[in-house]
Amino acid sequence: MTNERSDKEQSVEMHGGEAAVIGLPRSTSLEGAGGLWSRLRPVYEGLIHTSLLICASISVLVTVGIVIVLLYESIKFFYDVPVIEFLTGTQWTPLLKPQHFGILPLLCGTMLVAGGSALVAVPIGLGTAIYLSEYASPLFRDIVKPLLEILAGIPSVVYGYLAIVFVSPIIREIFPSAGVFNAASACVVVGIMILPMIISLSEDVLQSVPISLRAAASALGANKFEVTVRVVLPAAMSGIIASFLLAVSRAIGETMAVTLAAGATPKLTLNPLESIQTMTAYIVQVSLGDTPAGTIEYRTIFAVGLALFLTTMTMNLIAQYILSRVGERYE
Repeated sequence: MTNERSDKEQSVEMHGGEAAVIGLPRSTSLEGAGGLWSRLRPVYEGLIHTSLLICASISVLVTVGIVIVLLYESIKFFYDVPVIEFLTGTQWTPLLKPQHFGILPLLCGTMLVAGGSALVAVPIGLGTAIYLSEYASPLFRDIVKPLLEILAGIPSVVYGYLAIVFVSPIIREIFPSAGVFNAASACVVVGIMILPMIISLSEDVLQSVPISLRAAASALGANKFEVTVRVVLPAAMSGIIASFLLAVSRAIGETMAVTLAAGATPKLTLNPLESIQTMTAYIVQVSLGDTPAGTIEYRTIFAVGLALFLTTMTMNLIAQYILSRVGERYE
């Protein structure tokens, strides 16, 4: 005997994990739920859109705020110091008498450390990326790559301490004329710091090269080394160069390791065995609190910060342009 269910019953019966509304046809229940979702969906999507817009706006506002502060204080600085003197002067002694405000010694020190660290990191990083992409087994790659990226999580002050107690004594033993604080030790530790960026980005670019190119070269009789050097590397060269530029930008902006390893002697020199000072190291020196706010000495940190900002922004724009060209190549 089959029991008829009344259309007025309001209980809910579970069947295999699904809820059916008693007393209503199944199609009516689904239509009601669909109608409720269609009414709530614009509100739900509007909340998501608003949340994402707020996140994007915060990022843009922070960047705009940084630029405004740098420009505002730098303009005050350039009221007292001509721009030509700032850009072309070869002496930087704003905290001593007589004062000189030529940024070239700081710029030279920054580029010396960035170039030296690139000489250390680029060959090692590119060689490691090629091995992980072309020669290593998937298991070895999955184990080693995360271990290499741990280097990116080590605080920079630890690298600076490593430069003082380990790298610098070795350099002084090889080159007795080197000082306790020298640019060479800073180049070594900063090169180690930017290795994870070069390895990770370069390996990803090499992996993105289509397998058809490798197969075609192998079908023509090329061995593994020839495929890597003559096919894979040229195809990924734009992305590899972009990874180098991003890593150099990271080296330009490094602060604590360079401050501890390279010293605080602004000097227009290309000798890596001498003590130098970078733009970031000078900002740290003045920001310790001994310089009164509002003075010309205090405003030098904003002028130097603006120069550093423009330098790193230029490097990043070049890297992004190269990456966009890589994307167009493989679309």
